[in-house]
Amino acid sequence: MDNQSYKDSQFRNGITSGIPIMIGYLPIAMAFGMLAKTTGISMLQSFMFSACVYAGASQFMALNMIAVGAGPGEIILATLLVNFRHFLMSASLAARIKADIKKYVPFIAFGNTDEVFSIISLKSEEPTKEFMLALELMAYASWVGGTVLGYFVGELLPPVIGDSMPIALYAMFIAILTPEVKKSIKAAALVLLSGALNTFLGYMNALPSGWNMIVAILISSTIGVYMFRKEDEVDE
Repeated sequence: MDNQSYKDSQFRNGITSGIPIMIGYLPIAMAFGMLAKTTGISMLQSFMFSACVYAGASQFMALNMIAVGAGPGEIILATLLVNFRHFLMSASLAARIKADIKKYVPFIAFGNTDEVFSIISLKSEEPTKEFMLALELMAYASWVGGTVLGYFVGELLPPVIGDSMPIALYAMFIAILTPEVKKSIKAAALVLLSGALNTFLGYMNALPSGWNMIVAILISSTIGVYMFRKEDEVDE
């Protein structure tokens, strides 16, 4: 197989591997688009939200923060904290790539989601840029396209359903947390701790509402690092 045929084959493999991600992303992205509509965000803003931020669960969190009146700085910082894991995922991915693909790195890094990282990590051979870009293109297109589609679907919903859609934010967070909570008592304890801290800080009314969440994230994450580090030391 010549070099061009190999590249074409890798691109096709990336497209094929991206189909399951596309199937999973579309309904969630549509839910985000519908929720964005009910939050009062315009269609262009919703599109730019997914096209530029492209942060999955953090976008739902940001919608909730917008709804409670949090400022831009608070939303950006909270999103950074929630997505900090991507620094580690990108570092792990970079260690596997030996080829010189410097000019493609910004695009590959931007498209590196949890699901994309999982698929690339399962490949036994070194991932090629053609495979990674095709895989990430499928994921990205389905997320952005699903957001726009969901926004237009939201315009067709009856007002009573549209008004009740923000409740789906909490259902989304529960759906994200449940698998981790079921696997680890420590994870469940951290979830309860962060929720209790956020509630307590809100009751004290000492900080703006957006900062309540940020402080709760920082405290819970710091405690979590210590808890799971101890667990790893015991396993060793």
